[in-house]
Amino acid sequence: MSKRDYYDILGVGKSASADEIKKAYRKMAIKFHPDKNPDDKKAEENFKEAAEAYEVLSNEDKRARYDRFGHEGMRGGGHGGSHMSMDDIFSHFGDIFGGAFGGGFGGGQSTRRRVNRGSNLRVKVKLTLHDVANGVEKKIKLNKYKECDGCHGSGAEKGSTPSTCTTCHGQGQVTRVTNTFLGQMQTASTCPQCGGSGEQITNKCKECHGNGIVKGEEVVSINIPAGVADGMQLSISGKGNAGARGGVPGDLIVLVEEKEDPELLRDGNNLLYDLYVNFADAALGTTCEIPTIDGKARIKIGAGTQGGKVLRLKGKGIPDVNGYGRGDLLVNVNIWTPRELSKEEKSIIEKFRKSKNFKPNPTSKDKSYFDRMREFFS
Repeated sequence: MSKRDYYDILGVGKSASADEIKKAYRKMAIKFHPDKNPDDKKAEENFKEAAEAYEVLSNEDKRARYDRFGHEGMRGGGHGGSHMSMDDIFSHFGDIFGGAFGGGFGGGQSTRRRVNRGSNLRVKVKLTLHDVANGVEKKIKLNKYKECDGCHGSGAEKGSTPSTCTTCHGQGQVTRVTNTFLGQMQTASTCPQCGGSGEQITNKCKECHGNGIVKGEEVVSINIPAGVADGMQLSISGKGNAGARGGVPGDLIVLVEEKEDPELLRDGNNLLYDLYVNFADAALGTTCEIPTIDGKARIKIGAGTQGGKVLRLKGKGIPDVNGYGRGDLLVNVNIWTPRELSKEEKSIIEKFRKSKNFKPNPTSKDKSYFDRMREFFS
């Protein structure tokens, strides 16, 4: 089943501002909120779908990539939105509900409790033209913050557990009531004692010193889809730095860098190759070996081939990242003119200089350079 368009899910146009997108998401989130639709699986799926759409469209980089490549551009090891749990949604976007629901999801504690989110990591992946054309899996070793094995991310020493914060009583926020000429005004702010977690650690883990995270290494597999381009970014949810004390991990942002191929030049989804043939082969005809993405191939050069002729090998280019077909391989035929000639070679060519067949006589079939470029690249 194909994914719905993110703009359609939120009911906004592609030119919608960040504020309009936020308002649209809040409206959808409140409409399908689990507290408002208990035991309604359809509402829960709509709630998650709206969160996925908002996660992408509220992020400037992700939105630009989605606008350009669609859902395909959000892949590359898995996009986080479709795998977000309810806890992820409330920890990421709970503030958007603006108190529309007093309790948290499932009637538990307040969703205002702050959840630590790990920072994103950025890596650069260098790809060959073959990698780009066929897609590839890359394994990358990351130096990152990982969940502490000693306390399993809680920050508390083994055998002990965090206690409820005595200042905010586990809510993560403290409420202050002030009297104004308009009456009493209530404001809430992050608890200064626990930093919004709602918990206190009296016996800190000796390995992570109560943070719940430590420096470590992790090997991550990244699936690069075919057709990506230089400068494109792929987002892998949850593979960034771990969040402190059981928080939500950040994302891994993968920047694609395409290596220059020694023989083939990429132009969008097409590939270009300059083939040089000598005068005799161009006049008499021959076959030539040329490079392609899939290895070597032989092509026929017809007798009387003119310099600048472009041969098209359909479907031998780069696949479109959105799945819309595949580009072509365009072979530009150049006639090689020798820079130095022996006395015997000069004598032979002199015999042909005044031959009527050697005098240029272009016909309507011999298109100009500009006509050829217009034909192949329009």
